[in-house]
Amino acid sequence: MNKPLTAEDIRAAKSANTGKRDRDLADSLGISEAELVAAHVGTTPGMTVTRIDAHPDAVMPRLTALGEVMALTRNASCVHERVGTFETYKSGPHASMVLGKEIDTRIFPKFWTFGFAIENETEKGIRRTLQFFDASGDALQKIFLRDGSNHDAWQPLVDVLALEDQSPEIAVEPRQPTEDAKINADKRDILVEEWARMTDTHQFNRLAAKLGMNRLGAYRLAGAPFVRKIKPEAVADFLDAVSAAHQKVVLFVGNRGNIQIHWGTLDTIKPMGPWLNVLDPRFNLHLRGDHLAEVYVVDKPTKRGPAVSLEAFDADGGLIFQCFGQRENDDDLAQWHQILADLPEA
Repeated sequence: MNKPLTAEDIRAAKSANTGKRDRDLADSLGISEAELVAAHVGTTPGMTVTRIDAHPDAVMPRLTALGEVMALTRNASCVHERVGTFETYKSGPHASMVLGKEIDTRIFPKFWTFGFAIENETEKGIRRTLQFFDASGDALQKIFLRDGSNHDAWQPLVDVLALEDQSPEIAVEPRQPTEDAKINADKRDILVEEWARMTDTHQFNRLAAKLGMNRLGAYRLAGAPFVRKIKPEAVADFLDAVSAAHQKVVLFVGNRGNIQIHWGTLDTIKPMGPWLNVLDPRFNLHLRGDHLAEVYVVDKPTKRGPAVSLEAFDADGGLIFQCFGQRENDDDLAQWHQILADLPEA
């Protein structure tokens, strides 16, 4: 059994791999990204790291003072980057949210375990970020200050959030595996009957759980008329079609602790190797096309009409993204529905 890496070992590895992203370096070292960051707590050459309170109730209301920032939320297959200002924060015991014109998130506070304020010296000056991780050390959200951010608010924010414990080592829990698709084949008739009676998309998870299923299991079981499986490679065509039509969407990307939402168009589509990229001025998406294992067009009834989404899963059954058409006024979303109808079935 290999001896655990010390903070000094981790710092040495970081110094020797300056061109490597933290996530990739941590994977290569067999540690979590949070452990990599924690090893630099204090001031090390070119870097200052402070351990801070990670609870959203402490953090989110204070972020407005930073002004315009870039908020990044990701899972293993997709990165969602949105520029804007953190505005209204609404706390909840199980779920909280940030509501704003550009930064819109759904937060599950129980998973927010570790927080860090990081200052890196770069060729372009000091780069300041806030990074938050779950108990396994996986990133939940990262917030990057930009040139136009209020940098004068940085140090007061760090001072008020700083923890007494500034040790460079943290104890992480084993990563929880993705839940397999849960199917209760005997309940298909009930699933479809109750699905047809839904009046809000949020009722779906409760329905699936009540019948002993999860999202992917219910999709696999339900089939027509509510679920249509499409070819994973068609996601690239989908992005091109949305861009060409200037179709506004509502795009959800998340992990177990945070979901980040983009409202608007997807204009500049740039594939690069396995990555499908959206590179717009205030929104970037980086999607691993080779991670797309199952993709579905899903129709959920609501009071305002059908909410039809494109939803993608990885090979382990993890949800990569969900994308809906953005409804405006009494728009019937005919263009959105046609884009999805044109996607080839698997």
